Amino acid sequence: MSTIAPTAQEPDYDHLLRANLERVFNERDAAARAAAMAALYVAEPVMYEPAAVVTGRAAISDIAGKLLDQFGLTFRFRPAGQAVGHHGLGVLPWSAGPDGGPVLVSGTDAAEIIDGKIARLWVLLNPAGM
Repeated sequence: MSTIAPTAQEPDYDHLLRANLERVFNERDAAARAAAMAALYVAEPVMYEPAAVVTGRAAISDIAGKLLDQFGLTFRFRPAGQAVGHHGLGVLPWSAGPDGGPVLVSGTDAAEIIDGKIARLWVLLNPAGM
């Protein structure tokens, strides 16, 4: 069995995916969220949700804002571990709910990283009760 050494340094998956949760999906200010999208995502990213495919920074930002509005002022996404990854694929488990309240939803983000930015993001939701 032969191995091939990577030709480029791996991105910091944990930093990138945690920044995505905090600066995009927890950001209530649309302008700050748009700035974060520009810093963290490629020009034309795609997000895969269980029931939808969302294309473009503005559309993904819109989804994040609507989620925050829907669930209330204290709703937050929190990392539920450290992100791991290699060869351009990173994963981060997370949970979400009101500050000090119960977890309402949990899942894992899986992201394809190109040139240090998120190109494609799969939002995988855990079944209720997990």
